[in-house]
Amino acid sequence: MSTHEARQPTHSQHGLWLQSQHVLIGLLIIRLVNALCTGHTFFQPDEYFQALEPAWSLAFGPNSGAWITWEWKYHLRSSLHPALFAAAYAAADKITAVLPCAPSLRASLLTVLPKLVQACLAVVGDFYTWKLAERVYGQGSRSAWSALCITVLNPWQWYCTARTFSNSLEMTLTVTALRFWPWDLLGDVSETYGGIPARRERLSSLRVSLCLAALAVLLRPTNVFIWATVVFTALARPMLRGKSPITPRILFVLVREAVLCGSAALLLSALSDRLYFGEWTFPPYHFLQFNLSQDLAVFYGEMDWHYYLSQGITQLTMTFLPFALIGLYRSTTSANPEATALQSNTLKTLALIVITTITTLSLISHKEVRFILPLLPVLHILAAPSFASLFSAPPGRQPSQAKTALLAGLIFVNLVIAAYLSLFHAAAPISVMHFLRHEYERIHPDRLTLHAAHPVPPPTPLDEATDELFALFLTPCHATPWRSHLVYPSLRARALTCEPPLHTAPRSEEREAYMDETKRFYQDFGQSEDWGVGFLAEEMWPPKSNKNGREGEVPRYIVGFESIEPMLRTFFDKEDGKGAGGGDMMVRLRKVWRGWNGLFSDDERKEGFLAVWETGVFSDETPVSL
Repeated sequence: MSTHEARQPTHSQHGLWLQSQHVLIGLLIIRLVNALCTGHTFFQPDEYFQALEPAWSLAFGPNSGAWITWEWKYHLRSSLHPALFAAAYAAADKITAVLPCAPSLRASLLTVLPKLVQACLAVVGDFYTWKLAERVYGQGSRSAWSALCITVLNPWQWYCTARTFSNSLEMTLTVTALRFWPWDLLGDVSETYGGIPARRERLSSLRVSLCLAALAVLLRPTNVFIWATVVFTALARPMLRGKSPITPRILFVLVREAVLCGSAALLLSALSDRLYFGEWTFPPYHFLQFNLSQDLAVFYGEMDWHYYLSQGITQLTMTFLPFALIGLYRSTTSANPEATALQSNTLKTLALIVITTITTLSLISHKEVRFILPLLPVLHILAAPSFASLFSAPPGRQPSQAKTALLAGLIFVNLVIAAYLSLFHAAAPISVMHFLRHEYERIHPDRLTLHAAHPVPPPTPLDEATDELFALFLTPCHATPWRSHLVYPSLRARALTCEPPLHTAPRSEEREAYMDETKRFYQDFGQSEDWGVGFLAEEMWPPKSNKNGREGEVPRYIVGFESIEPMLRTFFDKEDGKGAGGGDMMVRLRKVWRGWNGLFSDDERKEGFLAVWETGVFSDETPVSL
């Protein structure tokens, strides 16, 4: 970003283009492998229920059995994100319909397709992280290449970037917008070359930046904190060196383009939401209303104010934490005499983005590490100089053996962490869906269609439905994917729900006493062998009035973590004549599948193995797979 960096020789442009192409191809290969690896494991429900389930409904219709959660019914989410995957689903459906493709092969393709789409989006984010680092440190600089290396090697980036979270798309939009932002506006007027946004090439970059930033804010309203920091720093210049190059004319251009690009993004979002929801709506408003005025976010957990400082940044950067902290410190406190005002001010602004965003989000009670995922590319860029200085040597000299060994050890540790997280940790929730789908294909080969003729309810059964209740999930709510992995709409399943208390006032006694279905089932978890018997006897299969037997459907399979097995056997073996046991249901539990769920879990209800029990009420017997 110095004068020298702004004037690259013309004859080198072709070589730089080839270099970029090679980097892009390499990143694509890496992220495709990344996507296929992380497709084996489960991280958080939003990867499926806030992206793939609404996308499935868009592509295959309301009768497809997609589980549409309450957020979509109350218009809290932007439809732009699932629309990407819906387009991929629809295209794949059309293509496979005209090809000689077996239903099971088509189903397998549909389960992996969103990962491949997300991998391509992740490549864009990785590529522009490198390009932004080149703008800061110079093309071909060691620090720019180090930023790319950190991006590829970071285990958390590997674990999250290929997952279909809206935060992953937000990260890509944000870092790409930052790459095209006119950073020359932060420089000293005496150093700035070609920084006037009114110039045609600069104006195009500005428009790309503003459009992507607007989409990121519409997708995740909290992204506004990042751009508020960028704009405030450019205009007010706190802690910045030199005199601002922003003139009244440049300011007018910035405001004009912000209004035009923001309006274009808003129009696109409004049209998409109108098509999806069937009415005009503005999801960011509903998002803020429910999370601020209704205070419903805390229903899903509250964290200490220091969560992002004590845990969030550590999880994001993992083994690169020391380098990120050094970068934050140096960018905000020390002045490099060799750096131009533009480079120094840009680094300060990137550091302020991290500081202000984390500070603001720390004021919100509900916190998750993925909420600060858009900061990860910025942290990688800030970490790059100290990483480069540690592991590289001066020109003409070889790095010492100690540095080489340390770098090799760091790479090995990162690869081990990434491999465990993406291939083994919480793998059972994905594996069990494949098991159930394959069993359905074996038992009902004549029902393997993607387009249902009748509505299929998502988490609960219809008594009048002709298809059997194939699976009952007695796991914590949203502990597995849903229709994106079950695929077939006639594969009916039921799961415990966890709807928030929308009908209650914040901090009211009614809200404090509210218990969703999952909490009612697990209320006395682990206190005795019959801790969930009451829920099963009174809610899941209540006694019929004035007659023997029980209401509700008995599934072919019950899915749950092995900790529930003693309770299940207690319930189904119990016949006391008082309606407290299910011994009269003729259920003969037989474990037919068992999957390891990792070395640890943040939820004691999910510890141990995930299992599938056959109830024995259907004639087809399942081969045991343990």
